[in-house]
Amino acid sequence: MSERKLPISQAELVSLLAMLSATIAFSLDAMLPALPAIASELSADAPNRAQLIIGAFVLGLGLGTFFAGPLCDAFGRKTIAVIGAVVYTIAAIVAAFASNIELLLIARLVQGIGASGPRVAAMAITRDLFSGRRMAQILSYIIFVFTLTPIFAPTLGWLIEMVVGWRGIFASFALFAIISMAWLLIRLPETLAEENLRPFRPSSIIAGTREVFGNHRVMLAMGVQTLVFGCLFAGLTSSQQIFGEIFDKPDSFPLWFGLMAVIASTANLINARAVIRLGMREMVRRALLIQGGFTMLFLMMQVTGTLPDALAFPITFLWLTSIFFLAGFGLGNMNALALEPLGHMAGLAASIVTAIATIGAAVLSVPIGLAFDGTTLPLTVGVMCLVGSAYLLLRQLHEEEDTAPQSLNHN
Repeated sequence: MSERKLPISQAELVSLLAMLSATIAFSLDAMLPALPAIASELSADAPNRAQLIIGAFVLGLGLGTFFAGPLCDAFGRKTIAVIGAVVYTIAAIVAAFASNIELLLIARLVQGIGASGPRVAAMAITRDLFSGRRMAQILSYIIFVFTLTPIFAPTLGWLIEMVVGWRGIFASFALFAIISMAWLLIRLPETLAEENLRPFRPSSIIAGTREVFGNHRVMLAMGVQTLVFGCLFAGLTSSQQIFGEIFDKPDSFPLWFGLMAVIASTANLINARAVIRLGMREMVRRALLIQGGFTMLFLMMQVTGTLPDALAFPITFLWLTSIFFLAGFGLGNMNALALEPLGHMAGLAASIVTAIATIGAAVLSVPIGLAFDGTTLPLTVGVMCLVGSAYLLLRQLHEEEDTAPQSLNHN
């Protein structure tokens, strides 16, 4: 793609794309403080089922992503982002009026499908405009802004629940989607060049899918991303119960969760500064080794009973934070590595890569979350297995020399 001038600065572009991506984080994190209330009202006989509110959204997100990418390639990034936001908003309204847990889970599934539109569009726009380590750097900045969402989302969800009840949280989702779409429509032109449109035909999709699955490097990067996502979602779904039930801090949970987000967000800034020099694979390798070592130590302390009671909360807090910290290094870098050779079909490629990573992460994380037994042991064992597997896959992945990174002129 040739360089062209956009009526938007790089800082605003990053902020806009981060807001599109933050639809996901906001939809997940704002729900966490409300899970006990939802469980009490709609699933009192099986309170662990409330965790499925997170899993259903993630599953829908993964399913929708399969279609969002090819549609982005056929009809443009902005069109599919807006259509997805409309579906997301309608599902949020249905969820707000759900009278049973089953209807709420269905609405969350559909809401996740809708959220896939803005998510894939943001990824495809990024690949339209940047490539290689430069793309990884931009993704780090986007994810940095994106990870600021957990700082305020749980607190906002908690405040809304306190004032109008948990159903009001879904109204805030609809408002968020409306604001982000208005920003997109007003400020950013379509980034998909007309000559790069790919017809939405089964033959075109099948051919593109074969190319993705036939690329060994893409498959390895996608596998590592799936495992890192699995760690993130497992920690996310169990965090409220860990703070609320194990450490009896349900009221201060949003504050602790926000503090974790503040600390973990620095990983993206570190990555943005270092990835150009060290490369994407090396950044992820180091992050996996550090997090894996911490998890092994934390696991041994639990198994041997050597975790001091006085230090149980601070150590657990730091360990949970390390899971989010790992995501700051793993997700953007693996996305960039996977999409680098697929710039000619960025929408379809982003669709397949993110769909498989998301669905795979949901499949891996839901059993870990449901295994919660009043201790952190099931989560620790699950994370250790996922991190170890990610490291073994990464050892087979070799980063190729980057092509000259694409960039844009900005005002």
